[in-house]
Amino acid sequence: MNKKVAFYTLGCKLNFSETSTIARSFINEGFDRVDFSEKADIYVINTCSVTENADKRFKTIVKQAQKANNEAFIAAVGCYAQLKPEALADVNGVDLVLGATEKFKITDYLNDLTKNDFGEVHSCEIEDADFYVGSYSIGDRTRAFLKVQDGCDYKCTYCTIPLARGISRSDTMENVLNNAREISAQNIKEIVLTGVNIGDYGKGEFGNKKHEHTFLDLVTELDKVEGIERLRISSIEPNLLKNKTIDLVSKSRAFVPHFHVPLQSGSNEVLKKMKRRYMKELYIDRVAKIKEVMPHACIGVDVIVGFPGETDEHFLETYNFLNGLDISYLHVFTYSERDNTEAAEMDGVVPNNVRSKRSKMLRGLSVKKRRAFYEGQIGSKRTVLFESENKEGFIHGFTENYVKVKTPWNPELVNTLHEVELTKIDKDGIVRFEFINALFVDK
Repeated sequence: MNKKVAFYTLGCKLNFSETSTIARSFINEGFDRVDFSEKADIYVINTCSVTENADKRFKTIVKQAQKANNEAFIAAVGCYAQLKPEALADVNGVDLVLGATEKFKITDYLNDLTKNDFGEVHSCEIEDADFYVGSYSIGDRTRAFLKVQDGCDYKCTYCTIPLARGISRSDTMENVLNNAREISAQNIKEIVLTGVNIGDYGKGEFGNKKHEHTFLDLVTELDKVEGIERLRISSIEPNLLKNKTIDLVSKSRAFVPHFHVPLQSGSNEVLKKMKRRYMKELYIDRVAKIKEVMPHACIGVDVIVGFPGETDEHFLETYNFLNGLDISYLHVFTYSERDNTEAAEMDGVVPNNVRSKRSKMLRGLSVKKRRAFYEGQIGSKRTVLFESENKEGFIHGFTENYVKVKTPWNPELVNTLHEVELTKIDKDGIVRFEFINALFVDK
């Protein structure tokens, strides 16, 4: 009987792509992968350090693994494992903690799956995390996350990612294109490009500061890879999203009109304290450029509330700024103090109840923005990629510009693309449609 391994991923798309790569290394060593809720010999938890909540959830997930098999070997990898290895090793039941450079070599540390009395830690100085390991995720049959870049050279005052992942470095162009071909050969219709700071692509592609390629070069070449129906850019910094990239997407064969562009604050004063590399005027310019060449484009925005020194006036400035922008939805993060960041030492701490109130207001604005965006799409003809899950008798999918749609469950639709006309918004906020081709009829 082969030994069984199960995985749990906290955090971002990048973590999912890396978990998938680590899982393939286990399968190559003869392990069988099972669901995290099932009994396994080893449980691997890929951790995140972006929010306080992700830290707290780690202990709950360890207990879940112990409930499934109290004698299983439990390993923690990822960002939090790099930042706070001893804290994770102290959690009851954890046997192994691997930092940023060790996680991809996890199978080398598993000669013996005997439970340890204390968690064993292998983590490097983050300066040693200067080499690149490529990865991509395959699990959801309709899309894959393709990692193109890792690490970050920015010094945002609230962020621990440079401490957890090291300097900015990139995959080689050849590797990225080969990975994209491998993915498309498995009948996956959509690839989402992911990384820590993907607009910085090219930096460190030869293992040093030299680089030949840029993000524009990357998207230009990926657009030529045959067999990929859709390419989606995950999150890209406004200062690195250039006009030429926006123009390329607007004329592209495969890149879809969907951008996720972090803002973090609509107040220039707060942006300066955060050490962001732009002012809000640049952000206005990026949104205007996208909408000029792709009026139907979907634009998502990251925003942080409750940053130290954010007054009621600063928050209202952010709220009004976002309210007036032609954007489609928000990802709202409530600021939480992180050790070893500049912001954690700043004056003007915002009380937690105020942070919660501001977060709630922006989440409400996000609902309003998404609704307005969807309403503007009614009557338009779009292409939908259908997903694989039966949700209460419906199959869901997304248009190229990220409108969520649904129709009665039909397994033949899974992982297929169809031309549709968007007709109305259902009471749950999801859009209904009619098929333009006559193969399927929406009841």
